[in-house]
Amino acid sequence: MKIVVLTGAGISAESGVPTFRGSDGLWEGHRVEDVASPEGFARDSQLVHEFYNGRRRKVQEVEPNAAHHALAKLGRARGVDLTLVTQNIDDLHERAGSHEVLHMHGELLKARCKECGVVVPCREDLSRASICPACRGIDCMRPHVVWFGEMPFGLDEISAAISSADQFVAIGTSGRVYPAASFVTWARHSGVPTLELNLEESAASGVFHESRRGRAGELVPAWVEGVISAAKDLS
Repeated sequence: MKIVVLTGAGISAESGVPTFRGSDGLWEGHRVEDVASPEGFARDSQLVHEFYNGRRRKVQEVEPNAAHHALAKLGRARGVDLTLVTQNIDDLHERAGSHEVLHMHGELLKARCKECGVVVPCREDLSRASICPACRGIDCMRPHVVWFGEMPFGLDEISAAISSADQFVAIGTSGRVYPAASFVTWARHSGVPTLELNLEESAASGVFHESRRGRAGELVPAWVEGVISAAKDLS
């Protein structure tokens, strides 16, 4: 049974990870263009570093929740071929035990050199004085995250997985961030059954074959147990 799962901010919010974007469209008082775009980084890299340093510290203070653990269990289940895609830049899926998570928007606990392209683990603060461990360049390290105007990672792999899936499931997504918001449409065009698990209605709810409302920590474990049971019956 091939399943593609897409997770969004809603699943990590239940672990205490702030969504950062306020109702006024600002990220912790900053314009998105200033802290989440290549242009903003070029204008004031130290401001961007300070913003992501705060996020990096907060992510390391929280723990995976029941939904993360349930998806890790699904990935280990016999008869299930799981492709786990996340819009989140935290490492909660990995800490829960999931492997080969496709972080389409990058990873907060990694840094990338904009000169030589090397990607390295990063749990400490970055600054303009940070040195690339590969090329030894100074003031060239940036968060390994996808900013507005940049191409998400793994889209070809995601498209191929969705087109051959037996089910596509979105968990805790807003349905407003593209191209992830288009995945349900990709699935439907390929004749793949689609399911949404969300706390409230999303912008894409009407496109799914089925939508279930509730907390991810409750909905996901229940759904996972049903899938594992069905996979056993098929084996």
